[in-house]
Amino acid sequence: MKTLTDWFIEYSQSHQNPRNKNLHMIFVPLIYFSIIGMGMNISTWITYLALILLFVYYFSLDKPLAWGMLVVTFAWLFIMQFIHRGFFFYLVIFIIAWVGQFYGHKLEGKKPAFLSDLTYLVIGPLWVLDYLLRTYQKHTIH
Repeated sequence: MKTLTDWFIEYSQSHQNPRNKNLHMIFVPLIYFSIIGMGMNISTWITYLALILLFVYYFSLDKPLAWGMLVVTFAWLFIMQFIHRGFFFYLVIFIIAWVGQFYGHKLEGKKPAFLSDLTYLVIGPLWVLDYLLRTYQKHTIH
């Protein structure tokens, strides 16, 4: 079984271009948000079950990042309670975010990692969170 480090090393190989990385920092969270939103519009219980399974996997890879993703997920669910939007709203976000992702990969000149292994679809959000947390730590530790 691959470690999270293995996944991140491979994922990072197709995310070297700074503009592509910046686009991922925006669009990966929006994709994650929109998938949860679409799921909640289809079936709350199936969405919760899928999230539980996702977090079992995340915790098997890295507990601190899994806790971070749990906080992010609760934040998305909390926000969704106030915007009360339907499936189409989240679908539009999903499509726009994927267009942004593919544009980033065009800039990168490399195909998205998930085309070689679908697991990268769930690794991407962890990679973004890890990148953001490490960047924050670099700027706050003196």
